Amino acid sequence: MDESLKLDNQLCFPIYALSRQITAIYRPHLDKLGLTYPQYLVLMVLWQHNTVTVKQLGELLWLDSGTLTPLLKRMEANGLLNRKRSSEDERVVDILITEKGKGLEKEAESIPPAIKEALDTDDEQLVQLRERLKKILHIAGKCNDRLL
Repeated sequence: MDESLKLDNQLCFPIYALSRQITAIYRPHLDKLGLTYPQYLVLMVLWQHNTVTVKQLGELLWLDSGTLTPLLKRMEANGLLNRKRSSEDERVVDILITEKGKGLEKEAESIPPAIKEALDTDDEQLVQLRERLKKILHIAGKCNDRLL
């Protein structure tokens, strides 16, 4: 067997498995807030920006509109955000956080320290890992753009 085809020699597998494990660590904390992990990601963007377009949200979260639309509809039904067509360009949909969505921010403040504790790591290690992963994500995104 070609060594490059062994599971232990793959870059994608540990990233995939780690993503699933990290999401599982978040789950009990998010369950307390009644959120899924993708909903939490959307709210983090809205806590920072208050209003974004669907396009901007997709770019920030690396998600396409086909994935975002049902997610945003559920969040709107739960009163966490509102979607409205832009008055300047009806093709653009603005996403606005509601008071209920804003109210979850305070409760969510305990999540990052809990995750850091669960991973038994410090701020410096997390920053280094996050920056390296963001660099790899950016490079992979460029590769995918060339393939499309």
